[in-house]
Amino acid sequence: MDRADIVRLDKRHVWHPYTPMDAWEHEDPIVVARAEGVWLEDVDGKRYLDGNASWWVAALGHGHPRLLRIMEEQAATLAHCSLGGIAHEPAARLAEELVALGPATPSGERPLDRVFFVDDGSTAIDAAVKMCAQARRQLGQNEKTRFVALDGAYHGDTVGATSLGGVEVFRRPYAGVTFDCVHAPFPEPGAYERAFAAMAALLREQGSAIAAVFVEPVVQGVAGMRIYDAAYLRELRALCDASDVWLVFDEVFSGYGRTGPMWASEHAGVAPDLMCIGKVFAGYLPMGAVLAGERVFRAFRGGRDRAFLHGHTFCGNPLGAAVAREVLAVYREERILERGRAHAPVIARAFARLAALPGVERVRSLGMIGAADLAGDGSGYLGNVGWRVYEEARKRGAYLRPLGDTVYVCPPLTIAAGELEELLSILEESVRAVTSR
Repeated sequence: MDRADIVRLDKRHVWHPYTPMDAWEHEDPIVVARAEGVWLEDVDGKRYLDGNASWWVAALGHGHPRLLRIMEEQAATLAHCSLGGIAHEPAARLAEELVALGPATPSGERPLDRVFFVDDGSTAIDAAVKMCAQARRQLGQNEKTRFVALDGAYHGDTVGATSLGGVEVFRRPYAGVTFDCVHAPFPEPGAYERAFAAMAALLREQGSAIAAVFVEPVVQGVAGMRIYDAAYLRELRALCDASDVWLVFDEVFSGYGRTGPMWASEHAGVAPDLMCIGKVFAGYLPMGAVLAGERVFRAFRGGRDRAFLHGHTFCGNPLGAAVAREVLAVYREERILERGRAHAPVIARAFARLAALPGVERVRSLGMIGAADLAGDGSGYLGNVGWRVYEEARKRGAYLRPLGDTVYVCPPLTIAAGELEELLSILEESVRAVTSR
């Protein structure tokens, strides 16, 4: 099909995510035909640097040959079977590797020794919510039914994950459907002590009714790449222990080296009671997992009536599990974390330069993440200044989808030094073009 036919069919039938469809009908979209490495290529042969790793999934770049090869090999032997009453090698070996790689306590223990497979990051969050709710009841703690998250949190798009979210524009349309969640202040730079005191008071006064606290470790992604001090996680771990409240880390975005170490929680040196992972997890396939420790898992020991009655059709599917194992092998053997850490100073310097431009209000960076808030009309995620930068970057050969008035980069960790410099140069030129008008 040619470009015009694809666009015609798309605009006639496809409902796009996070997209105002009336406006979409008048847009001239990028029509991607293929992708390789850090590049997206449209049907006319124009290439674009993928500045956000296609919604943070392609941390190893597009078309990684090892991932493509393992897909083909696994599909030839066992492409799918349910995990209900069945065991298979890809899931068993993947679970073993994830447990060995999980976050450690200050004493060096890795307490997350159970793995529950799910379809993606949002379903990992939903599963964790249900684990906490059912476990508390089965432990006789019927009063522990409430959940806490941070202002600005984004934990996914399912109803349960939306309930935990602290971005009001995402929650508002579903009022009356989502469950109640207490939102504590985000530990903004300069307001850390106030935010910590508020969380401490909340857990002290209401801890007997709280099942768990959910947080995105060190960085809130969708909220605008908001970065906070890792000390908050260490103190939060102690507060949760003192109040018998479970701590759940959402590493769907921040995991797999995005912030430097394998898990963002490693900045704080603490381990959670549950950890949710997805995105990069199985390469280009939708799959995720919840890692659990004995504190939660023990509640499900006993008879049939104590089983965790939850599971999706593709839970632990062998094709995804095989690819997820290969992702971990690539991380080890191609030294992906080291490659990402080498890029971090380059990103930091580029965003420090952006801070000097007119119309740039605040910049920040951590690992492979760099973000800048642009002066807008106060609409935040619904603002349009970032989208003007997006259009400028598109002209110059980069895909830089913004978070409203926040522009950012979060490219594949495998990006070459020259490609990264090109991406950052396009970003700076695009910001200049918009803010100098």
